[in-house]
Amino acid sequence: MVYQGSHLLSMKAIGDGHGENSSYFDGWKAYDMNPFDPRHNRGGVIQMGLAENQLSLDLIEEWSKNHPEASICTPAGASQFKRIANFQDYHGLPEFRKAMAQFMGQVRGGKAMFDPDRVVMSGGATGAQETLAFCLANPGEAFLVPSPYYPAFDRDCCWRSGIKLLPIECHSFNDFRLTKEALVAAYNGARRQGICVKGILITNPSNPLGTITDRGTLAMLAAFATEHRIHLVCDEIYAGSVFAKPEYVSIAEVIERDAPRCDRDLIHIVYSLSKDFGLPGFRVGIIYSYNDAVVATARRMSSFGLVSSQTQYFLARMLSDEEFIGRFLRESARRLAARHERFTTGLREVGISCLRGNAGLFSWMDLRHMLREKTTEGEVELWRVIIHKVKLNVSPGASFHCREPGWFRVCHANMDDETMEVALGRIRAFVRQHRQRKVKAWAANEQLRLSLPLRASTYLALSSPMALLSPQSPMVHAAS
Repeated sequence: MVYQGSHLLSMKAIGDGHGENSSYFDGWKAYDMNPFDPRHNRGGVIQMGLAENQLSLDLIEEWSKNHPEASICTPAGASQFKRIANFQDYHGLPEFRKAMAQFMGQVRGGKAMFDPDRVVMSGGATGAQETLAFCLANPGEAFLVPSPYYPAFDRDCCWRSGIKLLPIECHSFNDFRLTKEALVAAYNGARRQGICVKGILITNPSNPLGTITDRGTLAMLAAFATEHRIHLVCDEIYAGSVFAKPEYVSIAEVIERDAPRCDRDLIHIVYSLSKDFGLPGFRVGIIYSYNDAVVATARRMSSFGLVSSQTQYFLARMLSDEEFIGRFLRESARRLAARHERFTTGLREVGISCLRGNAGLFSWMDLRHMLREKTTEGEVELWRVIIHKVKLNVSPGASFHCREPGWFRVCHANMDDETMEVALGRIRAFVRQHRQRKVKAWAANEQLRLSLPLRASTYLALSSPMALLSPQSPMVHAAS
């Protein structure tokens, strides 16, 4: 039954502050309606909007088979069933926090040490970001974020907390590197508007750029935060997905070696096992803060998103296996490098370049030369063609708050080799046709239509976490 009248629901429920009225999420919906399957639906949409690492899951599966004692649901691990099934504490299992701290140091090449007592659990990095937003800022206050940045930050950080995210404009002429001049301009601009800036939020390695933040920039950010008494939140969710030089540098290392005078109470790290290990279903997010009050408050809040004790128990044993973890990280990096090289080489063969990257599960693809007009509208028009005609779910730069039209994030670690080759084949065919036919003709003759039969609409509503299609969505506009 559908009830009419806004008084029946909260403003949160009827508002659109969820941040999902974006082409980033609309691409997911298009995939949900017609997913590619190499056996049963080869004409479907290939999911290239999901940053997920499926290239090394076989290594974790093998470890799991060889270590049945890591599960309380096997005869080998059943002796721990009662303890684990009954135990649930804000702090988490001691062995899990110890193993996580050890693993975080190992991922960062042993160049930084982590204290298990500062490890706070959350329901994935999504929960970690929201918890920090609640801890660090009040509604209406803001964090500065270098753009382009992860679209779901608008939901994760802002929807329930009420804080704002303000872009720090970065540009392609210097490969979208963050500069102090851009940071100062964004900070001063916010202050002139009467907005209280509470911090800076960065992703390192960057999503969507696939690049790392260098040591000097991190030291500059720590010094700026200290000088202006604002927080620095470093989302390091891809720290273990660096596959080429230069080497990764964590803020944890920088504050030890390069910025020892910075105020550590202002430094906070977000991490997760969703990307480096390809375990998003485990919902393991981590807040690591150098601020005692933040650790205490975040731990109290963690009751709203605890990681199950069974998951903690399994991961504690796997992450404590340093030999396996070392082998996994090396092999994962090798496979990521090979996939990145194969995909970007395939693009270069048809004249498509990408920003030079060395990390992450995606590439920042430059399609500026394919725009009919160099505007956001031109980018959305091209994106519609890629979704509808080429049947690839790639994410347009505008959804990442990129001010330069024509950049797209394309994920390539969430599929097998066969599917990747199909995707490259579709891109090749599209480029060949594009050379013969302008995008304007595509848009005029191949309008994107997403009107669904009732059965498909019902499926979408039940199956997809991004099922609410906003009236402001470019896809709705295309279908109207």
